[in-house]
Amino acid sequence: MSDELWSLIEPLLPEPGPKLVAGRPRVPDRQALCGILFVLHTGIQWEYLPQELGFGSGMTCWRRLAAWNEAGVWDQLHLVLLKRLRSAKQLDWSRAVMDSSHVRAARRGPKAVPARSTAHGRAANTTSLSMARASRSRCR
Repeated sequence: MSDELWSLIEPLLPEPGPKLVAGRPRVPDRQALCGILFVLHTGIQWEYLPQELGFGSGMTCWRRLAAWNEAGVWDQLHLVLLKRLRSAKQLDWSRAVMDSSHVRAARRGPKAVPARSTAHGRAANTTSLSMARASRSRCR
């Protein structure tokens, strides 16, 4: 991760709380973020994150992701990046898509017409062919 990107992300991260239990030192946030990005990019499972890469354990990265998500870090980062792209005039709105499924309808649509019953005119059963026609063992 570049120093420029890290300088945007670092101020958004919450301060870690005090350690309740003595043990291993806390993995630095930048390393944990690189571990999160590695898992999300490669698609491997959290528990298979290689410790040799120096990101900490997969569980550490997963917990950090959950804590940052709860703190709203990703929403804040999204706004920071949008502001930065707008100021640099690097947003191409011609490729934007709006999903209308998230727009509340002002009025109700027309009432649905009840489906026609098919009980009176039953269709032919196509699954019960005679065994002579459906048999595959006709070779003699």
